[in-house]
Amino acid sequence: MIRVLLADDHSIVRAGLRRLVEDAGDMVVVAEAADGREAIRKVQESLPDVAVVDLSMPGMDGLEVVERLLAHDPKLPVLILTMHEEEQYVVRAIGAGAMGYVTKRSAAEQLLAAIRKVHGGGRYVTESIAESLALRVARGAKALSPLDSLSNREIQVLRGLALGKSNREIAETYHISTKTIDTYRARLLRKLNLKNNAELTRFAIQNGIVEL
Repeated sequence: MIRVLLADDHSIVRAGLRRLVEDAGDMVVVAEAADGREAIRKVQESLPDVAVVDLSMPGMDGLEVVERLLAHDPKLPVLILTMHEEEQYVVRAIGAGAMGYVTKRSAAEQLLAAIRKVHGGGRYVTESIAESLALRVARGAKALSPLDSLSNREIQVLRGLALGKSNREIAETYHISTKTIDTYRARLLRKLNLKNNAELTRFAIQNGIVEL
């Protein structure tokens, strides 16, 4: 049996995923988590074979969850399951160490195959995502999203600012100084050619960094 951890902040989504996984016959859900910190704790407690993690969770974004999970267990296959289909999220997730990327829209058809694939040591992306990545390579550096110029930490700070968190709250979340947050904010404004936090928030919503 493949031991699976499910991390998603929506209980209804987790319930549906649990039913899908356990009906497969060769898998069992050993733990669930509603946010990033709980996911990290539950992985350490339940020792799953595969962790299925949503990118957009409260408190800590999915990319940092991936990085922390792999810091604890570098061999743990992490599979991203998210609503975000944009290629820049796929690139960042794979860059952070995820072994696979499945969208929630295709979960019913592809999640089980993805879990089996990453459990066996392979990598998994949906056909539509693979095509998108191929087009990205084909066009090279042309017409890249503004998000491509941002580091993972800059994305994290942008998300915190867009959620209305104070510099201190963001600094405590990522264990860095408030002065560093000021530096990241200034860098974000410069890179994105924006003027203030309101424009940063609008940009974050338009690009799926945060949800309304």
